[in-house]
Amino acid sequence: MTARERDVTATPSRPYSPFARRARPAHPLATRRALSPERPEQAGQPERPEHRPRSYVARDVLTLVALPLLAALALPAAFAGGGTRRWFGGRSEGQRAEAQAAKDAAAAAFYELDTAQRDLRISIETITAVDASPAARRAVSDFEALGRRIDEASQKYITAVDAHDLDRDELEASVAARARAELVAAKDELDRAKAELDRFEQSLGPLLGKAETQLARLAPAVERARQALLAASNALDSVRQSGLRADDLAARLAALGPELTKLNQGAGQHGVPETLERAERVSREAAAVRSEAERLPERAAEIDHRLVSLRTRAQALTTRSGQVEPVLSELRRRFSAACWQDLQHVPEQAAENVRQAEAKLKEARTAREAQRWPDAASLLATVRALLNSTDEAVSAAGDRLRRLNAVQKDPQQEIDRTRFAIRDAQRLAMAGRTTPDPRQAGPLDDSVARLDRAVATLEGRHPDYWHFLTETEAVRRTVAGVVAQIREQRGGV
Repeated sequence: MTARERDVTATPSRPYSPFARRARPAHPLATRRALSPERPEQAGQPERPEHRPRSYVARDVLTLVALPLLAALALPAAFAGGGTRRWFGGRSEGQRAEAQAAKDAAAAAFYELDTAQRDLRISIETITAVDASPAARRAVSDFEALGRRIDEASQKYITAVDAHDLDRDELEASVAARARAELVAAKDELDRAKAELDRFEQSLGPLLGKAETQLARLAPAVERARQALLAASNALDSVRQSGLRADDLAARLAALGPELTKLNQGAGQHGVPETLERAERVSREAAAVRSEAERLPERAAEIDHRLVSLRTRAQALTTRSGQVEPVLSELRRRFSAACWQDLQHVPEQAAENVRQAEAKLKEARTAREAQRWPDAASLLATVRALLNSTDEAVSAAGDRLRRLNAVQKDPQQEIDRTRFAIRDAQRLAMAGRTTPDPRQAGPLDDSVARLDRAVATLEGRHPDYWHFLTETEAVRRTVAGVVAQIREQRGGV
């Protein structure tokens, strides 16, 4: 090959230039490398791919792939706010951020205050449902005044929020600063209202505790009333199955029906205190009906026993009344008139009392057969009182004769008994003293003189022994009163 042929076929050499290889295009879509006189394109020959380095080809591919991603990231920023908001707004953006923070803090304070007010309103409703005292009414009025104060603070916050649009484009720094100041002031006002609300809630502690206690008692009290009514009804049914009518108990139980209806209607209609009081009253009355129903068989047997016992006693008193007249005859024969005149009407009175007692016994028997238990019990009590008075009168005649016989036989025994009581009281009055207390010495001295006068009445042909006995009894009662007084003054010694 000649030298000319080698010149025609050989590839022109390109000197290495690092700057030419690393040069970047001005735009992604422009030619990646600037044309150079040393490159074949300027000589009119296209650059062949085999003459380009592989790193250039890879970079071109990456550039084409990244172009859609860059376009996607740029579009939202271009359209947000009309594409006119700057990413770094300087002082106005800082004021906007501070105003937004103040707005968020005020919103949190507003929500907290609103929640606390709703919770406290529930507490006030609890108090008013239970308590009607002046303190409770005053709490309601104070809560209403506090509600007006909270409304004013809330309105100030709402006005501040509505007055400024913090999301507006190109927000001036002065407007943002003014919005922040108003929102901070609104938050401070909300915080002060919240503090007042907290203090008021603490002052409601006693009233709320009392109301909650009554509400806690309400449901158990109503349930106890229902159970008491059910137990009374079951007891009444059991009594009726035994053959006893118990009409009065049935009427009392039926009268509790309207009360049960009101209990079922609830405290919302009738009030908590009234419902509690009604439940307790129903429980007591139902328990009483149940108790009487359970005792009714025993009560019927007791009335039957008393009917028999009082009839037997009336018959015995009829026999004893017939013995009063012989006793009176002996008294008239042996003693003065003063010893027996007050007993003259005992036989007639005893007979009359026994007759009335027998009539009442018949009425009681009729009431028992009709199962009118209260009437039967009342009639039997009357019979007992008549027989007791008759027994005392009949016994008085025999006791009078016995005592008069004893004092006629030996009056000194009665005298010594009375003098011993006086001397014992005198020793007690002088115990630990040099002179007696006039309040005690006087009655004791009078008792000595009275006893001497009573003893003097025994002289004569027909002494009044009954007067003597009544006088000595009166002296002993007086002495016993002085002794009780002394012991009381000395602390029961």
